[in-house]
Amino acid sequence: CAGGNELRLADHIELSDFFRKTYGPTGAFNAKPFEGHRSWAGARPELRVIGYDARGVAAHIGALRRFIKVGDVDLLVAELGLYGVRPDLEGLGITHSMRVMYPVLQKLGVPFGFGTVRHALKEHLTRLLARRGLATIISGVSVRSTLPDVYLKLSPTRVEDVLVLVLPIGRPISEWPTGTVIDRN
Repeated sequence: CAGGNELRLADHIELSDFFRKTYGPTGAFNAKPFEGHRSWAGARPELRVIGYDARGVAAHIGALRRFIKVGDVDLLVAELGLYGVRPDLEGLGITHSMRVMYPVLQKLGVPFGFGTVRHALKEHLTRLLARRGLATIISGVSVRSTLPDVYLKLSPTRVEDVLVLVLPIGRPISEWPTGTVIDRN
């Protein structure tokens, strides 16, 4: 587990290469944020869990404490993102990554872990996380956030139709607020 400022230049370069190779096959635009040896896409993670093997970075997941608004309720969460498993290891990493991340999130004192995922991953994540009780997948929710760059002819926010992944950390899933819109504050 690494905090935000514990990575050396060589670490950022290695992670940047890892993300370009991991996200590039899903579309060139997805790899673009990691050009120039940048190891983050939007906000920098507060902490990272990085798995290594003999070939280098094998898996990565980042977390950042933030407030979101679910319906009318402001809620502190650890937002999870920058999840990746090296392509030759796909299918082996997410369950282990979440198990490693869980005690780290408990130390942060957050009630829930929160992340967004594409609909195409629903069955995969259900099989690996939801059925094992590590997370709950919520559909029918839109997530609104401010774009990292502002353009004069475009809205500064985007609304995504995604799946919401919730990990009960300090509170049970029954205490997750209801709402059809989540605002990243």
